[in-house]
Amino acid sequence: MTLTDPAAPAAPAPAPARPWALLAELTHACPLHCGYCSNPLELTRRSHELTAEQWTDVMGQAGEFGVVHTHLSGGEPLLRRDLERIVAAAEAAGVYTQLVTSGVGLDGKRLSALTAAGLRSVQLSVQHADPRASDRIAGRRSFGEKERAAALVRAAGLPLGLNVVLHHENLDAVDAVVELGLSWSVDRIELANAQFYGWGLLNRAALLATRDQLARARDAVERWRERLTPDGPELVWVVPDYFDGVAKPCMGGWGAISLTVAPDGTVLPCPAAASLPDLDPPNIRDRSLAWIWDHSPAFSRYRGTDWMADPCRTCSRREEDHGGCRCQAYALTGDAARTDPACRLSPDHGLVRALAEDSADERPAVRQRAPGRPEKARRLP
Repeated sequence: MTLTDPAAPAAPAPAPARPWALLAELTHACPLHCGYCSNPLELTRRSHELTAEQWTDVMGQAGEFGVVHTHLSGGEPLLRRDLERIVAAAEAAGVYTQLVTSGVGLDGKRLSALTAAGLRSVQLSVQHADPRASDRIAGRRSFGEKERAAALVRAAGLPLGLNVVLHHENLDAVDAVVELGLSWSVDRIELANAQFYGWGLLNRAALLATRDQLARARDAVERWRERLTPDGPELVWVVPDYFDGVAKPCMGGWGAISLTVAPDGTVLPCPAAASLPDLDPPNIRDRSLAWIWDHSPAFSRYRGTDWMADPCRTCSRREEDHGGCRCQAYALTGDAARTDPACRLSPDHGLVRALAEDSADERPAVRQRAPGRPEKARRLP
């Protein structure tokens, strides 16, 4: 891929620190239909995805640029027949690879090929510890395939993480989820309270937990942390957005430590940033990773603190929470530059309080994530 970057400004500002992490969204195609999915409602067609050759160039640029870790994600990355080539390209560039997968479609032959290509670890998603509940949330029978995938990964000697997105339908199963992780001999259990983007935002009224649920789940996590031995799995609790009154750091800061490359080559400061209006994100087909990081308006827009208005501008936490999540601010207020309403100091915090209080009311049914646009978008290339 030949790139011609425009010259930098005559007197450019100091280049920002280099990112260390890359989220490589290889495809939006997925065999599951999870209603909490944060991918866009408008999914990238298979015909518009970057080719293996283009992903090879991305990984080469990332390695030269200082990226040391990439999550190979989607959708379901196993639907890419050329996944082994992409893994090998990252390995050749000196970038550590973690496969983020549903486990559907992973067999011994495929895992062996991926390991030979240089795959270093696997993060496996599970929707619930109960097989029937997991299948219902996922929108298809898949728990058995996840269980087999976990056994294959452990037999291959790769580090294995378990990721569970928590919401109203599974938050009361934290104890069972941890027990499941122990029985599968995982190295890490990430209990990630749902964030509301894409299909998750569409289903927020159905998915939002209650305060009582969150309190019980938090207590369960603390009990397990006391019980687990130092050589047991790492237990991670990702705090919920709407209940604690504290804004979470936006990806460690907008354009600060990580970047996302979407299936069509769009480069974003965070996975949900495509939802922001007028961002005009650049594409790796047109510009180099270095130019995008250092000079693109999309990456500089909310970088640092100069863009902030009060109360963020004068807040002592502005270098810690970075004003909270830009995508959440936009989703709740229509203005990405406002203080994240999750923060109790935000003038819009009442929006979040109202949502949290309404979460115990009668709920609509969860709308299952669409498989793609159109159905043929799920086919392998």
